[in-house]
This record gives sequence, C-alpha cells and structure tokens, in this order.
Amino acid sequence: MEDRVSAALLDWYDGHARVLPWRIGPGQGPADAYRVWLSEIMLQQTTTAAVAPYFIRFTERWPTIGALAAALPEDVMAEWAGLGYYSRARNLVSCARAVAEMGGFPDSEDELRKLPGVGAYTAAAVAAIAFGRRAVVVDANVERVVARLNAIDEPLPGARPAIREAAGRVTPVERAGDFAQAMMDLGATICTVRAPKCLLCPRSPDCLARAEGRQAELPVKSARKQKPQRIGTAFWIERSGQVWLVRRPAKGMLGGMRGLPDDGWSARTDGSGDAPVAGAWRAGGVVRHGFTHFDLELGLAIYAGDKSPTRAGGEWWPIADLDAAGLPTLFAKAAQLALAAG
Repeated sequence: MEDRVSAALLDWYDGHARVLPWRIGPGQGPADAYRVWLSEIMLQQTTTAAVAPYFIRFTERWPTIGALAAALPEDVMAEWAGLGYYSRARNLVSCARAVAEMGGFPDSEDELRKLPGVGAYTAAAVAAIAFGRRAVVVDANVERVVARLNAIDEPLPGARPAIREAAGRVTPVERAGDFAQAMMDLGATICTVRAPKCLLCPRSPDCLARAEGRQAELPVKSARKQKPQRIGTAFWIERSGQVWLVRRPAKGMLGGMRGLPDDGWSARTDGSGDAPVAGAWRAGGVVRHGFTHFDLELGLAIYAGDKSPTRAGGEWWPIADLDAAGLPTLFAKAAQLALAAG
C-alpha cells in the first residue's frame, strides 16, 4: 500500500504543484540548498503568502549564502521586520557564516542539525528537497494529512511520534524532495483545516478518517491555555522631523531590533510606566499585539517637553524615512498612532 500511496501522490503533484518563489518544478532535481533553507526558516509559523515578498527581497539583496554571510546583522534584522519570531532572523547570519566557512551546506540531516537555528524539521526539509535524501518531513500540513489518512486519534502534540512513524512508512527513496513538497501542498490546498476537499484528493481511497466520516475532526488538538495579558508603554519623542529610536538588547523580546523606547515590559511582567525623559506626556492610543506566549496591551505616550533622551544605544531617525528603520510590527503600529495623532 505504501508504494501505491506515494506513487499516487507524486502523480498528483506533477500536475498540481504550487508555484512558489523558492521552488523548482516537479522532477527537476534537487533545489538550491540556500533557497530551500532560507524559505523554510521564513515559513516557520508564518504563511506562504506573507513569506513570498520577503523571500524575493532577501534573495535579490543577498542572492547567495556567501552574500548573506557577509551581511550586517542589523541590515538583516531590518529586512526581516514584520515577519515576526525574530529569533529566526538572529540566527540567519550565524548560520550563513557557519555554512560559508564550511564551503556549503552539509547534505545529511545529522550535520544540518548542527547549524545555528536549524531544527529537526528544517534539517529534514533541506536534506530531502535540496539533496534528494530520503528524509521524513513533517510540518503542520503533513501532520494533518497523515493524522487523517491513518485516523490517528491521540491529541497533538502527543500524537506526533505516531504521525512521524506513519509518514515514514510512505516516504519513498526516489523523489523524496518532491514527495515532501507534495504532502505539504496536499495539506495546504486539499486536505485543509476546514472543509477538506476529499473528492479531489488522490489519497482519499486510502483515508481511514474519510471512511469513518471524521476527516474534519482530525487531528485532535489539545485545549489551548489562556495566554497572560501584559501591559506596557512605548514612548514617542520627536524633534525637528526626527524620532528617537533605540536598539533593543540582543537577547529577549524583539532582540536586536530598532524600536521606540519602552518601560521594560516582558513576557513575565508588566512595564514600569517610567518614562525615559521627565516632562509633559500625552496619551496617543493603545496597540494590542499577540506574542506566542502572551498578549500585550501597549499604550503610546507622546512627549510634549523639550528635553532630550540620554539612554545609550539610541539614535535620532528621520520620520520621513521611518520605513527604512525596520521596526517590528508592534512598534510600527505605535508609530502609525503617533503620526496620526499629529
């Protein structure tokens, strides 16, 4: 059955593969490891639609692993702004430099796992797609396909070992990269979270969940824990057409990014409310933003005094060129509020 299932899926992929900026066509051989690695890092917890324009800009600016290895980390962080999960961006240059020093990407999962920021999934994806290695590649889309195909009832994340074992049974030696991408595409376009299109699915005859009429119920997900709510303040200090920006610490939330000065809020605590400059402040509105482990309500305070901030690591940035500062989404929203307040 396993050979029949993989053959049917590859046949489907040959005619239905998505066209993506980082992908080569079905059956065209191993892809460029740099482009595979970069796309997989960007796609972690981020949609294909959101990643595509970032990937195009990145590869136009840094077309090779060597070019990215030579980049300034602050330039990479600025280009990444808006994609979220900024620890991924912090690892990009470190990984690129390690690969450049090695003379290229290693071609095995074990060696790929040793690179900064490369986990089990990314290592398997690069090994299969870029080097044609037989590797079991399981992302959220593949989890859903495999859980339904095999009617795996155990809730996630506990079901993952069983899902991986089942995915391994149908992963072929030949065209391993195409097979991995076929599974991803099937989950993204046919075996979707809601209203799966079973009549169009090449694997529907073998799907145990569909046979039982339970395809929309799987995979089972554990109940989400309620995230804590944090409160903080960001400060807008403007003078002569410039705004005061600071560089956040390398470690921690939004590490290494430029941002507005704030009052020290974190995933664990609310902000202190203490302003970086004494004097008159006025309220500029509130930004609400969700992080992985907490939600943040960030109040904006706009300075109306005449003192200058003295915090080290800050700089005056032209407001007319604020887009080039690479502000993360949270502070970009706060800046929009400040500009709208006039």
